[in-house]
Amino acid sequence: MARWYEGPLAAFDTETTGVDVERDRIVSAAVVVQDCAGARPRTTRWLVNPGIPVPRAATDVHGLTDEHVQRNGRWPAPVVEEIARLLAEQCAAGRPLVVMNAPFDLTLLDRELRRHRASSLARYLQNVSLCVLDPRVLDKHLDRYRKGRRTLTDLCAHYEVVLDGAHDAAADAVAALDVVRAVGRCFADRLEELSVAELHTRQAVWHAAQARGLQAWFARNGQEESVDPAWPLRPDQPAAAA
Repeated sequence: MARWYEGPLAAFDTETTGVDVERDRIVSAAVVVQDCAGARPRTTRWLVNPGIPVPRAATDVHGLTDEHVQRNGRWPAPVVEEIARLLAEQCAAGRPLVVMNAPFDLTLLDRELRRHRASSLARYLQNVSLCVLDPRVLDKHLDRYRKGRRTLTDLCAHYEVVLDGAHDAAADAVAALDVVRAVGRCFADRLEELSVAELHTRQAVWHAAQARGLQAWFARNGQEESVDPAWPLRPDQPAAAA
């Protein structure tokens, strides 16, 4: 029987107007599907006119200017529905969904669905089992004492994964998928007996513990930062529809 980290996976990533999941918007997104390790990935891309200006700080990260997305991007309403339907299709097909820092991308998608479709991600996923693999959560739990940051770029360097074009949604999705496979191989003795469903449940516990640890670190250093323990999707906030 094939190990889950060698089998079919899908990955999802976004580029956005900022880092506030309640207020910021999607400007580009990608879903990547790979049938097995080493197979050629199939990629679906979206470019979105978010309906609000793209800040210069965001453009400096992903290179998408306000002028470019206004001229070439699609309106968000049909795009976010297409993304949600495609993610539901992947889940229905039994493909685990790789999402780096899942509470950000999945929550942002949920808020965009509420904003533009009067819907939610849960509605699209209500008849399927959502199994998420978050390389950040996995790596922090399995190699918790390693020093250094754990951005996607850092994880790619550590696991010797090629990241060709960081902060491009498709490139980041492919890299996150490759990192998850690398994590699976590296920690096979601790992971291979777990089903993806079991691993999904454990990641929610691991993320909550990681959030509590980070919250405590902020408190010790006098920083008034709030860390949400929810994973892989943060609870709805009414202001998200604004």
